[in-house]
Amino acid sequence: MQEIMQFVGRHPVLSIAWIGLLAAVIFTFIKGLTSSVKTISRGEATRLINKEDAVVVDLRQRDDFRKGHIASAINLMPAEIKANNLGELEKHKDKPIIVVDGSGMQAQEPATALNKAGFERVYVLKDGVAGWSGENLPLVRGK
Repeated sequence: MQEIMQFVGRHPVLSIAWIGLLAAVIFTFIKGLTSSVKTISRGEATRLINKEDAVVVDLRQRDDFRKGHIASAINLMPAEIKANNLGELEKHKDKPIIVVDGSGMQAQEPATALNKAGFERVYVLKDGVAGWSGENLPLVRGK
């Protein structure tokens, strides 16, 4: 314990940074547990698509979407979701919705917006399309 106190006394900036990082990790963990939008694996996403007719919402730019996307995915921009301009997605409120982006890092906010718009079962695909293609799962080109 005395060594820790000496370290804190000699390195106050590092100590504050460590406490800040610890607080951020705890906050992120608690937020993930209490969020109504859950992050799912590729296996769970495949099960939802095949067994429960889940709808995939791809948030990437149109050019990236055309280069390769999950089969029957709907391409929506995060700004469209934020503006509640959901188009054909409106008729799928009763189905599970899987939100994907390029890497899985920017899908949480649009997924939360969909949940607030009345979609009850909204999920985020862990690692996004990069993780999907990294496991050699099929991508469709064009559209």
